[in-house]
Amino acid sequence: MHPTLARLQATTRRHFLRASSLGLGALALSDLGGARADATADPLAPRKPHFPGTAKRVIYLHMSGAPPHLDLLDYKPELVKRTGENCPDEFLKGKRFAFTSGVPKLMGTPQPFKPRGKAGVWMSDAIRPLHEVADDLTVIRSMKTDEFNHAPAELLLYTGFARQGRPSLGAWTCYGLGSESRNLPGFVVLISSGVQPSGGQGCWGSGFLPSVFQGVQCRSKGEPVLYLSDPPGLDRDTRRLGLDALKDLNELQEAELGHPETRTRIAQYELAFRMQLAAAEVMDISREPTKVLDAYGAKPGAGSFANNCLLARRLVEQGVRYVQLFDWGWDFHGTNPNEDIRDGLTRKGTVTTQAVAALLKDLKGRGLLQDTLVVWGGEFGRTPFREGRTAGGQVLGRDHYPDCFSLVLAGGGIKAGHTHGESDDLGFKVAKDLVHVHDLQATVQHCLGFDHTRLTHRFQGRDYRLTDVHGKVVKDILA
Repeated sequence: MHPTLARLQATTRRHFLRASSLGLGALALSDLGGARADATADPLAPRKPHFPGTAKRVIYLHMSGAPPHLDLLDYKPELVKRTGENCPDEFLKGKRFAFTSGVPKLMGTPQPFKPRGKAGVWMSDAIRPLHEVADDLTVIRSMKTDEFNHAPAELLLYTGFARQGRPSLGAWTCYGLGSESRNLPGFVVLISSGVQPSGGQGCWGSGFLPSVFQGVQCRSKGEPVLYLSDPPGLDRDTRRLGLDALKDLNELQEAELGHPETRTRIAQYELAFRMQLAAAEVMDISREPTKVLDAYGAKPGAGSFANNCLLARRLVEQGVRYVQLFDWGWDFHGTNPNEDIRDGLTRKGTVTTQAVAALLKDLKGRGLLQDTLVVWGGEFGRTPFREGRTAGGQVLGRDHYPDCFSLVLAGGGIKAGHTHGESDDLGFKVAKDLVHVHDLQATVQHCLGFDHTRLTHRFQGRDYRLTDVHGKVVKDILA
């Protein structure tokens, strides 16, 4: 048989769609999800949202392990009065706890609380630096999640699903808006305390979105991005020649196959080349004035949360769309003195919120807070009773608790000096204005200018979105 006839005989419909001169595969891809990510152009080019948003960028400060909200932001005088009493059965029946069984003892906070700022936002002394910016914050005291262990709760918070494999909030943000930076990733991840979040890289992954939208983990100590530098003996001109050759080959493949990951590969090679100069400059906080370093509590060369907060400001100044900070050390079970909700929490809270308060003041002073949405909080809350394993010890700690917790937001179109929602008198359940994590996701996307039901991507025959089939915008916290 003639070779051409043999090839045509073996051609399937898939081959036709792939090789068609009309590029049907790529054309179909570009039409999915409201054409958010054009496969034939720079996937990180800035794009317009569904409507004008109040925020252009996000800095999300995640306290991995879940801060004890009852000792920080949600004062319960009735719980304090009933400290030491057996927990009422109505709050235990049918419930599962990570480390507590039997009948635990109620425990009110040992931390002093007062209303702070002109708005009278109740806060404890464990987060004293945050008192100074109380009038810039919205505190949500009625958060709820579906998970009571760290990894699934973090994944639900960031991907809308408690298992690995879905795109993260940062990835969805870059998918919808692109990036304003040409020389840095659109989505940057910074980790302090030396511990990855329990949810792992899924917390900043791209899932089934093109991988160009996933978070890039940078380091505040040492080389900003591993393997970014050229090896010895390879100068910049030679690297450029090699990348040009790779780009030509990838563009030939893209023209033939129309696969979005080919465009991702081209974009990532080019971004890495530009980052070789830009990343080293933006990650060098020694360029900051001494008074700025002191305000954050930052020290050049350290891998601290304070350094990362300062880096977050430097990154958004350079057009990075989404910055995610993870800080481990908030799992206050009471298994050692560092996990005591008295001195241990005060030490952790003071150092951490010094950097948070400095970040908010810094952003505000530079005119960035008004269109930068800042979020501070954990993946769930802590119990209103003592953790079961440590109930007989001298160290005070609390167990995981998904039914009620607190979260802080600022800037980016959020009300200032506002408290939203309430828990009941003992802090066991939401009493008013419940905010599920899906509602938080919908609200963040609304601030960025998106209808969360329309920011979608088709995968395996259905349209997916961050909020799945849930979520409503919390309009009462919007300015």
